[in-house]
Amino acid sequence: MESEQFRPATVVVFTVLNQTFYGNSILAWIIAVAVALATAVALVVLRTRAVRWLIARAGSRQPRRMALALAALQGTQPWFLVVVALFVGAQFVTLAPKADRLVDHIALIGTIVQSAIWASRAIRGWLGHQVAATRETDAAAATTVSVLGFFVQLGLWSVVLLLALENLGFNITALLAGLGIGGIAVALAAQSVLGDVFASVMIALDKPFAIGDFIVFDNIMGTVERIGLKTTRLRSLSGEQIVIANGDLLKTRLRNFQRLRERRLEFSFIVPPDPPAENIALVPRLLRQLA
Repeated sequence: MESEQFRPATVVVFTVLNQTFYGNSILAWIIAVAVALATAVALVVLRTRAVRWLIARAGSRQPRRMALALAALQGTQPWFLVVVALFVGAQFVTLAPKADRLVDHIALIGTIVQSAIWASRAIRGWLGHQVAATRETDAAAATTVSVLGFFVQLGLWSVVLLLALENLGFNITALLAGLGIGGIAVALAAQSVLGDVFASVMIALDKPFAIGDFIVFDNIMGTVERIGLKTTRLRSLSGEQIVIANGDLLKTRLRNFQRLRERRLEFSFIVPPDPPAENIALVPRLLRQLA
C-alpha cells in the first residue's frame, strides 16, 4: 500500500523533469545550472588558495616573480569566473546554433580580455618595480620606463580590441584601412596634442632631464615632479606647481642643474692704488681658502 502511494508522486516528478524547455528537458537544465554553480564555487576557491599560496611565498628566492604573479592573479575579475562557469554549464544542454555561437563568442572575448588584464597588471607591477629601483640611481631610466610603459599598455589593449572585433566577425583589414584614413584626419586636427605626445617620447629617449632634476628655462625654474604624455609638471621654489607642454620644453633652451659638476663664478675686487706686492700675492691663497 505504501509503495502504491509513492508511485504516483514519483511518476509526476519524472514527468515534470522530462518536460522539454527550449529544446532540453528540465532535468538537463537543472544539471547544467548545478554544474555551472559548482564550477563557479571551485574557481573562487582555487583563486583564493592560489592567492594565499603566493602571499605565503612572497619572501622566497624569487620575490619579484611571486609579486608579479600575485598582482596578475588578483586581477581576476568576478565576471570572468561567471563567464567560465556559464560556458561549462552550457556544455550539458543543447542550444540553438545562434545561442551556441553567442556563448562561444562571449567565452572567447571574456578570456581575451581577462588575459589582457592579467598581462596589464603584470606589466604595471614590473614597471613600478623598475621605476622604484632606478629612481634614486638613474632617474632618467626611470623616466623612460614610466613613459614607454603607457605605449606598451596602449599596444596591448589595441591588440585585444582587434582580436575581439575579429572574433565578432568584423573585417579587420577594412577596419585598419579606415582607421588609417581616420588617423590622418585626427592627426591633422590635433597636431598640437600629438606633438606633445611625441615630445614626451623624445624626452624619454633623449633624456634632457628626468624626474627629480632641477631645471631652468626662460624665467621659469623648478624640480621635475612628473612627465606625462602631454605636459611636464614642475614644483617651483615658491611651492606652486607649474604645468608646461612637452613640445614647449623641447623648443626652448633649458639648464639642468641636477647634472652640474662644477660651477665657475666671476668675482670683482677693488684694490687700492699702489698696494704692497705681498698683499696682492695673498689674494689667490685667500680665494682658495674661501672656496
